[in-house]
Amino acid sequence: MEVLCYTRQPKDDMIYGRRMAYSMHLAIRDAGATFQPLHHNEGILYAKAVQNAQDGTLDARTMTAPWLFALENGGFGVLAVRTGADGEQDPKSEGCVLFFTSSDLVHYEEVGLCRLQEKGYIAEVRCSYDEQAHQYRICWKNENAQWFEGTCTVDREMKLCQDSVRESEVPGVQAVPLEESETGSIEGIVAGNRIEIPEETGAYLLKKLTVPVCVGMTLSGVEAAAGTADLEKVKAVALYSDGTKVERRIDWEDTDTDADVIRGKVHQESIPAPIAENRADPVCMYRDGKYYFIATNDADSNQTLYMRCSDTLAGIAAAPEVLFLDTKTYPGIGGLLWAPEFHEIGGKLYVFHAATSGEFFCEESRVRVLRDGGDPMCMEDWSEPVMVVKKDGSPLCEEGKVISLDMTVFSYEGKMYAMWSQRQFLPVDQGAWLYIAQIDEKEPWRLVSDPVCIARPEYSWENNHTYVVEGPYALEREGQLMVTYAAAAVDATYTVGLLKPVMGSDILDPANWCKNNYPLMSSNSAQGQYGTGHNSYLTDPDGLVWNFYHMRCNVDGPRSAAARRVHFDIDNEPMLDVTQELDLPQQYRSVEIRKS
Repeated sequence: MEVLCYTRQPKDDMIYGRRMAYSMHLAIRDAGATFQPLHHNEGILYAKAVQNAQDGTLDARTMTAPWLFALENGGFGVLAVRTGADGEQDPKSEGCVLFFTSSDLVHYEEVGLCRLQEKGYIAEVRCSYDEQAHQYRICWKNENAQWFEGTCTVDREMKLCQDSVRESEVPGVQAVPLEESETGSIEGIVAGNRIEIPEETGAYLLKKLTVPVCVGMTLSGVEAAAGTADLEKVKAVALYSDGTKVERRIDWEDTDTDADVIRGKVHQESIPAPIAENRADPVCMYRDGKYYFIATNDADSNQTLYMRCSDTLAGIAAAPEVLFLDTKTYPGIGGLLWAPEFHEIGGKLYVFHAATSGEFFCEESRVRVLRDGGDPMCMEDWSEPVMVVKKDGSPLCEEGKVISLDMTVFSYEGKMYAMWSQRQFLPVDQGAWLYIAQIDEKEPWRLVSDPVCIARPEYSWENNHTYVVEGPYALEREGQLMVTYAAAAVDATYTVGLLKPVMGSDILDPANWCKNNYPLMSSNSAQGQYGTGHNSYLTDPDGLVWNFYHMRCNVDGPRSAAARRVHFDIDNEPMLDVTQELDLPQQYRSVEIRKS
């Protein structure tokens, strides 16, 4: 198999601007076939921002002219020209190229800058391993279109062997030319180079970076179902193109008939998109046989929060709303009611949300608790909002200078933790960063450890229009904790990323967290849905996990809530781009069994 790396020509800034286009994309093909883009023709590898030592702010970086090559002892290297936020020359990268390593072309480590010359900018770079000479050959073109070549070492870093450098009219590492027919209709492609990869690497790329499709259906438990009395033991097993399987419930038709064949439909919640207009940051909870839905209310500029209740997931769309919180009932709750979340802790039900006592710069995280035996749909059964405080009882943020929002909570190794987004505005706007701390299970509005920053908006898809990471929400799958979060401006460029800790480690240590280099969900994930982000998860009684998120039906449309099933890939990581049509096509929804 062959893989091709490339960047793209930028489009409209809201659709696919420079900060998205100037990244490394990948396409794949079998011998003689046309290259097919991976991950919705969206970048896989992005350069990190540079943090300013004086004030902690970030300066975005992009990358151009990527070059992919195989490493001597397995794995891959990537060299690229690091550029400024909009693709301009980067003064801090003068004379250097950016070096990455990868074991599988999905996960990457940014090793850092490699210096090739003292002055002037690099325009292009090439590298390959010379098996006969047992060394790497590297070639680069400067800003004056002069080629140079030499040798280099590659271990934990890349070092140029200075005594080997010479000017060259023809670079020693050649780029194999591409015919237009080979790249097919890859939109906006600015081709880099292509290399052969092992079949297992190609198979992994296809499974991780293409949307899986249901390709068949089988039944399980048929033998255990004696006649029609135990039909609940029969399950439909959906088979997907990535090799995964998903078990589903079956809605059987009339089982009292004398017919030899019993027919049914694979159960599928048909959730309209949007499920709720002018509702953002949606969260859904299943409790005592009912679904409860709450979200930020954009219809009145975030002055109220409303809750819905339904017997079914799909029923949320038409369910009546009741008031949960407004800006008149309690002192200190003045507006900007944001991102409510249900969380059950120690047998009690809480709603975490943000509110301000006055202006925007006083936004703080708060908590309400449902009284014992209370009705979640009854506003009076909830306590007055309590502000989240540090372990010494002081406010989480300095009012008027720093705000907190989007607080979520989760359990890890028997302890409760909170994670939230925090933004310092004064003395300088640093953008929104993600923080974590342990909390008191009996008083979950109180931290019992110091806040620690674990993620900043360093990738260009995280700082597109605004330097923001926010909206974290935890999900555990087969013993692995994962946190998805929203990034970039809350417009059509909004995206969702993924954080994972090393299990068993201290999660209050930022070094124990790993961030995906590319977004899991964006405006490219589903046709007609823009600015997808700020998501949460619900596990239904059948064990299926649902992704609730907000999106826009057009670039400038209002934020509106939507939902679809989460597909878990071969690494048990969430795939958020499997639409209902791909998840369960019509031809696989009908099943039947014969009576025994």
